[in-house]
Amino acid sequence: MARYTGPVCRLCRREGQKLFLKGDRCFSDKCGLSRRAYPPGQHGQGRKKTSEYGLQLRAKQMTRRYYGVLESQFHKYYEMAASAKGKTGEALLALLECRLDNVVYRLGWANSRAEARQLVNHGHFQVNGRRVDIASFLTKPGDALSIQDKSRQSEKFKALLESINRPLPKWLEAGSERFEAKVIAVPEREDIDLEVEETLIVELYSK
Repeated sequence: MARYTGPVCRLCRREGQKLFLKGDRCFSDKCGLSRRAYPPGQHGQGRKKTSEYGLQLRAKQMTRRYYGVLESQFHKYYEMAASAKGKTGEALLALLECRLDNVVYRLGWANSRAEARQLVNHGHFQVNGRRVDIASFLTKPGDALSIQDKSRQSEKFKALLESINRPLPKWLEAGSERFEAKVIAVPEREDIDLEVEETLIVELYSK
C-alpha cells in the first residue's frame, strides 16, 4: 500500500501543529516544529492569506496525517460517519480513534502511530483472543485487547512498557497487567486531543 515515506517533521510544520509522528522526539528540543515553526519550502516564511477552501483542506489534511491514513481510506471513514447518527464530524473522529493502530498507541504499547501500525502488521496483538494484523481494524466497546504471549517476553515490549507513561483515555481501561486492556466506550469529542475544527472537513466533503 502507498505510504508517505518522506521526513515526517515536514508534515507537522506544514500543518503548524504537532502531530506526534515521531514519538519521544516530538517532546524534545529536536522537534522540527519547535526549531522551525513555519511551513517548509522557500516560501514557508512568507505571508499568505488562506481562503475558506484552504482552511477546509488544511483541516482534512491535518486529521488524515495525524492518524496516518490515505486519502481513499479517509473518504471511506467520512462516508461511514455521514451515515451514522449524530454529528458527522465527531463520528468521523471517533471512527479514526477506534482504529486498532491508534488504540495500541493510546494504550502506550507503541511510541507513535507509525510504530503501532508496524507492530499490528507484525501480529503482536489479539482482539477478543484472536490475532489481528490489520491496522485499520475498528475496535468497539467491549473488545478485549492483549499483547501476544510470545511478544510479552521480548525486550522491545518490556522497554516500551517501562518507558511510556502516556495518560490513558477514559474510553479505554487497562488490565491489572499492562499486557491487557479493554475498550469500554465510544470516544467522545472531549476525549480526542486533536485541535481541529471537524466541521470544516464536513463542509469540504459536502460540496
